[in-house]
Amino acid sequence: MDKKTVRDVSVCNRRVLVRVDFNVPINEETGEITDDSRIRASLPTIEYLTSNNARVILCSHLGRPKGKRNPKYSLEPVAKRLSQILREEIKFAPDCIGQEVEEMADNLNNSEILLLENLRFYPDEEENNPQFAFQLSQLGDIYVNDAFGTSHRKHASIVGITEYLPSVAGLLLEKEINSLGLVLEKPNRPFGVILGGAKVTDKVKLLENVMDKVNFIIVGGGMAATFLKAQGYEVGKSLIDGSLETARMLIDKVAGNGVKLVLPDDVMVAESISPPAPAQNVAISQIPQDKMIVDIGTLTITKFTGVLEKCRTVFWNGPMGIYEISLYSEGTRTIARVMSNLLATTIVGGGSTAEIMTEMKLAEKMTFVSTGGGASLEFLSGEPLPGVAILMDKEKERETAEYIRD
Repeated sequence: MDKKTVRDVSVCNRRVLVRVDFNVPINEETGEITDDSRIRASLPTIEYLTSNNARVILCSHLGRPKGKRNPKYSLEPVAKRLSQILREEIKFAPDCIGQEVEEMADNLNNSEILLLENLRFYPDEEENNPQFAFQLSQLGDIYVNDAFGTSHRKHASIVGITEYLPSVAGLLLEKEINSLGLVLEKPNRPFGVILGGAKVTDKVKLLENVMDKVNFIIVGGGMAATFLKAQGYEVGKSLIDGSLETARMLIDKVAGNGVKLVLPDDVMVAESISPPAPAQNVAISQIPQDKMIVDIGTLTITKFTGVLEKCRTVFWNGPMGIYEISLYSEGTRTIARVMSNLLATTIVGGGSTAEIMTEMKLAEKMTFVSTGGGASLEFLSGEPLPGVAILMDKEKERETAEYIRD
């Protein structure tokens, strides 16, 4: 990565404002965090800073409070979990800006940690309001972006704040960029991409960007229905996202690039998902008009497995069916188990796919599991991530170090 990281600046006795991605799932009834993997992912940066005597101020969003203070989206449970993980006190601020929070940041001792309240309690965060960004900047001497999962957003805590503080990457952000960059730059071949989820439109730029780099493109999930429809198959009540022409274009483009496009041979179909109806395995040529595709079929699981076992690099983003409903989750779960046993570089592209691997306790068997769904897709699509592009470049190291010391 050509961006300056936290290792490249002096942090001792400095207030270091770190943007983390602590947007973790919380059980509404119990208030307990059900998956703390995003918290643990930022531990290397946090521990690096505390071991180098920095005063650490963490900031994050949680959920979608729509710019209003809502106790349901408070980060206080995250502070408690982080305290349990690190076995030390984590101070918690009742707000993310203002005089009281500034005093809490100023009064931190070296190696102490303060977690701010939810940034999105203010609409100014998502609007990238300069005044809000300035108020945030008053809490730190150095800014560190360790929130890869939100680095594709032009928010105040991601982009705006860099106008006011020397800004570098955290260790997680560096790892994300380097790991995903490896997929684009020098993948071991054969290289396969397996894509699921509902919308073709979300994956178009990625497909176009990797077209000359991959050997196989495997398509499952809801987006498979669009590709099948584009080839003239009946897909019943399956959701088509208005991308038929795009799918046809991609099918032609794949063929022209000598890439093997792998689509389902059979699928699981059901009359309804609310309530969930029993699923039936049918060939793609026999999908009833009154049913919808809910998962890949048994023959397709075997077909996809055979292709994946040929690959030496695999990138996976998106479930193979409506995995949230257990009746329709077998395709996704089987592919997850197959991925965990491949003799290949295996990278999972964040979002729901990462959650599946964590839930099945298979994440550690992957080469890398990204913390960013949309961010990983944009990065692999060749799109510059605003939160990364704006960080200081490596060649400015000497100039920046002098600036921070002054």
